[in-house]
Amino acid sequence: MEEITESKVLDLEEKAVEARQLLISTLLEAGSGHSAGPLGMADIFTAFYFYILNQDPQNPEWVDRDRLILSNGHICPIRYVSMAQAGYFPIEELKTLRKINSRIQGHPHRTALPGLETTSGPLGEGLSQSIGIALAGKLDKKNYQVYCITSDGEHQEGNTWEAIMCAAKYKLDNLTVVIDRNNIQIDGNTEDVMPLESLRLKYESFNWNVLEINGNDIRGFVDAIQTAKTMREKPTCIIAHTVPGKGVDFMENDFTWHGKPPNDKEAKVALAELRTLQGKIRSEHQ
Repeated sequence: MEEITESKVLDLEEKAVEARQLLISTLLEAGSGHSAGPLGMADIFTAFYFYILNQDPQNPEWVDRDRLILSNGHICPIRYVSMAQAGYFPIEELKTLRKINSRIQGHPHRTALPGLETTSGPLGEGLSQSIGIALAGKLDKKNYQVYCITSDGEHQEGNTWEAIMCAAKYKLDNLTVVIDRNNIQIDGNTEDVMPLESLRLKYESFNWNVLEINGNDIRGFVDAIQTAKTMREKPTCIIAHTVPGKGVDFMENDFTWHGKPPNDKEAKVALAELRTLQGKIRSEHQ
């Protein structure tokens, strides 16, 4: 992966705003789903699907592909949007989110949609699954990378910390965990519900490499991934500080948007804000 250019960063930033617009329209159509987390992670998913991942949307089972595991499955609407943008399935299919017999449900279902690596729902399982996939890559002498996206809230789960110990034991330097550190969960602020800090010191004490970044800065995230790929003998954790509801002013940093979609009026306001943001990014291209 070459050093990212300024022009490519602007392209990705515009793609991320388009993803947020598709997300709002998709949630409105579904009438249910999560808003805050998916909006906050749009930049990271855009970076993965349009720059970082070694992938082939036309051959999603390609044996040498990088693996992207989503542990906090409830933010899957933004993954679906990014996959549709990348060509894994038609964008029109986003309108079927959470509908009966749809391939794109409220949590990812591995056998329903090509391009998904795991089925997720219960929080705290994704890292253990990722460790199995990373170990398999080592045993098979494959060069693919395993990326596991986790929420900060699921670090309140004990099995997450068991997995963190296991990954360090086996020196899985082909595994990178990305923590969506947005500080919210369904009942409020993470530090009020069950304090997590210091996440950095905890991971380091478990013998991981740790990088800490602004998760809404695409260049910074890409640089962190590039650094993680050069590290040896340890897994890497990227603590990505994101703004829940990013791009929609009335949703930002408000935990009540964790698990609800916008209504018609709210969606119109949100889409108008995002179109304005898109215009600003396009002007930077000129």
